[in-house]
Amino acid sequence: MNLLRRLWYQHKFKHSPYQSLFERYRGDELVSLDCETTSLDPHSAELVTIAATRIKANRILTSQSIHLTLRAPASLDADSIAVHRIRHQDLQEGLDEQQALATLLTFIGNRPLVGYHIRYDKTILDRYFQRLFGFTLPNKIVEVSHLYHERLERLLPNAYYDLSLEAISRHLDLPLPARHDALQDAITAALIYVRLKHGDIPTLRSA
Repeated sequence: MNLLRRLWYQHKFKHSPYQSLFERYRGDELVSLDCETTSLDPHSAELVTIAATRIKANRILTSQSIHLTLRAPASLDADSIAVHRIRHQDLQEGLDEQQALATLLTFIGNRPLVGYHIRYDKTILDRYFQRLFGFTLPNKIVEVSHLYHERLERLLPNAYYDLSLEAISRHLDLPLPARHDALQDAITAALIYVRLKHGDIPTLRSA
């Protein structure tokens, strides 16, 4: 979020419970976040689940995680079910949009957001927050695949790198979850972040 927009939000919401969101974050935590959605188009996809876990220094605070399930959106069809394997009956007890996003907002505050393809997730969340709360998320974002690419570029300039989540995890000797869901992917992104920021990168083996 640029400075002018942040200042505008600070003025607009100065008497609201959301005022602190638009202040500069001065803590030492980040939040790794992932969403499951009904499509891959961030401008039309609808939220199905949202998960997040906090990171503090080189520790992933999995005991401080959330995994929110929303009510089944109208666009949940066979194609999207095939991607994330979440069916209508799995969402019968889901939260409504306002409740889910308010819970997420309380959890993340104005901490920086970490993720794999985090800009995609934030674009979708921004649509929801703009519609329901009147603002987009002011949080800075950290893309773990970019961090990984930057580290490898310093070691092997101009080489080709597989930037899939699975390839990055394998190279960094991180565990691969048996089943992908929003929480597992958020934890995997957090593991990648911590390894890149606080550990050494293993030698990249040639194919």
